[in-house]
Amino acid sequence: MSSTEDGFSDAASPHFHGHRDRLRQRFREGGHAALQDYELLELLLFSPIKRADTKPIAKALIARFGSFAEVLAAPPARLKEVRGVGDRVVDELKLAHAVAERFLRGQVTGRKILSSWSAVLDYVRTAMAFSDREEFRILFLDKKNALIADEVQQRGTVDHTPVYPREVMKRALELSASAIVLVHNHPSGDPTPSRADIQMTNQIAEIAKPLGIVLHDHIIVGRDGHVSFKGLQLI
Repeated sequence: MSSTEDGFSDAASPHFHGHRDRLRQRFREGGHAALQDYELLELLLFSPIKRADTKPIAKALIARFGSFAEVLAAPPARLKEVRGVGDRVVDELKLAHAVAERFLRGQVTGRKILSSWSAVLDYVRTAMAFSDREEFRILFLDKKNALIADEVQQRGTVDHTPVYPREVMKRALELSASAIVLVHNHPSGDPTPSRADIQMTNQIAEIAKPLGIVLHDHIIVGRDGHVSFKGLQLI
């Protein structure tokens, strides 16, 4: 008896063919809203797993990581802990996550950030909220508050990212940015700012002001939502 790359037997193939056709048809007729999270995940798994039932794998992934978004953002090593998940499955999931991130980035690139705030939040949450390491990202804006660059400045550990305010300003001047938005994530899931987060933000604001660069906001994202320093009146 032969097996697929991900450890499932070819002998199981006949019974799920009709299920795949029905799932595809539901998607064609109703889009993603017609499917539950695990069913949408099943569709993604059809390509890398051609000769096995993808429903048990999809359900196991959702059970392990909690949601469709968290499955796509999960580290490859952790994904492979789920039975049936090999390199091809990981590649497909990472591709789907990259496509989602690229699409949402396109919704904010070149646009006035302050009037597209919900799109900005969707983008940074997709890019960072479910990462297992802290990342510090900066959105650089021109004088009309349109996005001119989006860069990850630092990547750190599960609970710390080193940030150097003078390096942030140096990059802003290189790009001729008139304003910036700081973004970082909390892998713990809780986006509440720490004392260190507040101190670092104040340092950047103090250095930026005499240079004529406006710090519009500092956003912290996590699995449990996001917080805005401006909204909390910390800026």
